[in-house]
Order: sequence, then C-alpha cells, then structure tokens
Amino acid sequence: MRTCLFGGTFDPVHAGHLAIARAAVEQLSLERIVFLPTAQSPFKTGERTFFTPQQRVDMLRVALSDWSQAEVSELDLNMEPPSWSWRVVDAWLAQSPDDELYWLLGADEWEQLHRWARLDYLTGHLCFVVYHRGQTLRPRPGVNAVFLSGPMYEVSATELRWRLRKHLPVPDGWLPPMVETMARRMVEGFPQDKRI
Repeated sequence: MRTCLFGGTFDPVHAGHLAIARAAVEQLSLERIVFLPTAQSPFKTGERTFFTPQQRVDMLRVALSDWSQAEVSELDLNMEPPSWSWRVVDAWLAQSPDDELYWLLGADEWEQLHRWARLDYLTGHLCFVVYHRGQTLRPRPGVNAVFLSGPMYEVSATELRWRLRKHLPVPDGWLPPMVETMARRMVEGFPQDKRI
C-alpha cells in the first residue's frame, strides 16, 4: 500500500496541515496518509505541548473523520521520547512490511534534514515528500524525494494557541469548525495559569 506518514505536534491540527496532506494524497495517488502526533521533538527537548497527547489525538480524529484515506496513529506517542523518525519507520515496517512508504514534510524541515538521526536508514526505506512554496531548496544527492509546490497557508499554530488561550476569535479557515469547538472546550478545562 502506498502509505505516507505525516509526523508533527498537531498542537492543534489546523487547516494548513490538512491542505498539505490532501495535496500529497491527490498529486501522488497515495492510498493512505497517517497522521502521527509526536511525543517530543528531538530538537525541542524540554518544551511541552499546549494540548495533551490525548487531546491532540482526539482533535485529529475529528478533523479526519470524513476522509477515508486518512488515519491517526499513536505509534510515536507510545514510544519513549524523544520522537526519532527512524524509530517510527522501523516500527511501522515491522507491522506493515509491504507498505511503500513516504514521509511528508515541509521545506523548513527539508532544509534541516541533515540533523535527522539515521538519515541513511530513512533514505533506504522511504521517499520524502517535500511541500514547498516555490522556493529554491537545498539539493540532497542520494536522498529519494518528490517535491510538491503549492500555496502558502498563513496559519500560525503559535497564534492559534494564543487566541484560544485568550478566548479571542480565530481567523476564518484556520481551524475546522468542530476542532475549534473541541479546542475551546478543552481550554476551558485547563488550570487557570495555563489559560492566561
């Protein structure tokens, strides 16, 4: 099965994530795209997500509920942090050895790919799908990759969290309506110091 893994904090999942994922599925004729919320980025040790792992999973499930090719996996969340992509791929192939694997990432992550652990392992087991906005990207000889050019999605997860925390309106189109409703309810349940 042509399967694309899409890792990220999804704190919360927003319209930009969904649009990029749909573009990858449509342009590459993927059979499945798997959203993998991360436990802890190796490059952001010590930082905590705003929403809990379970809340992030719940919002993803709602956001993807009407998309048959998309699913959510807690594979990374069930591993000891930090979240190493090669471990996720290794575990995925152990359970689905016949999958033809892709890994969706943005141009900013592509530019930092040299920092990823065991890049040689990843390159040997999957094809990177790089979503960019038409900019010139660093060549990486020997790395199997396809490039998707598309529009810039002006969605800031940082600003989203700030607006939710302050009970301010979210710009139109930034969040699926059901996800926004869930997120606002979750924030209401946070301790007072987290809401400020």
